[in-house]
Amino acid sequence: MRVALFSDIHGNDVALDAVLDDIERSGGVDEHWILGDLVALGPEPLRVLETLAGLPAARVIRGNTDRYVFTGVDRPPPSMEDAARDPARLPALVECAGSFAWTQGALSRTPWLAWLEALPLEIRKTLPDGTRVLAVHAAPGRDDGLGILAGASHEDLLQAVEGCEADLVLAGHHHMPVDERAGDFHVVNLGSVSNPYAPDLRASYVLLEWDDDGHRVEHRRVDYDHQSVIDRMRDLRHPGANYVISHLAGERSFPLAPAR
Repeated sequence: MRVALFSDIHGNDVALDAVLDDIERSGGVDEHWILGDLVALGPEPLRVLETLAGLPAARVIRGNTDRYVFTGVDRPPPSMEDAARDPARLPALVECAGSFAWTQGALSRTPWLAWLEALPLEIRKTLPDGTRVLAVHAAPGRDDGLGILAGASHEDLLQAVEGCEADLVLAGHHHMPVDERAGDFHVVNLGSVSNPYAPDLRASYVLLEWDDDGHRVEHRRVDYDHQSVIDRMRDLRHPGANYVISHLAGERSFPLAPAR
């Protein structure tokens, strides 16, 4: 059995197509597991969802930005209170609010908002070798939080997954690949399809293969045309263009803090 796992597409259809093409070139898979953050903040949320819906044997869970879109209320920082205390944060608040409103508007006359709201928080599977697999967006039982964070201490990784009744825990959210041991847990971060951190701007995903004798996790990286996505964001006059372009142009290095 062979499964492709990817997350953090963020409305970037060009990156998604590149990942799907690489999956086919690698020999194809039996299932696709998509671990959330599907539509915001990029230029093509509707096309991304239509592409995912056309995948065979796809299992999809929600991420925090999907929740921000379908609630229309939840948002990442800064909050109104943050901007009131520090007016220098107001431009970030305005850009963030505009970006999520744009995505919500793009989906508002379709059934996709209700589809996003109905997505579960996790995927579970017990492999033939007895390994209990848990796939989440950020952390067990939630779609946000520190979770499996690159550079986190052994203790923090263990605390993030302790008690989750799994052996192999896979997540996204932070846009940086991880493959480590934390106590008895094997913890894996897929990286991201879109919004990469410098210096490696390629899309990232994971192949999980298993048979009766065991299983194997493989991280893969895929290059794609970042400039075409940047041009599309500018052509659309997307309110979140500055934030997305800063990632795609390699202007952001990874912070040891939660990614939005």
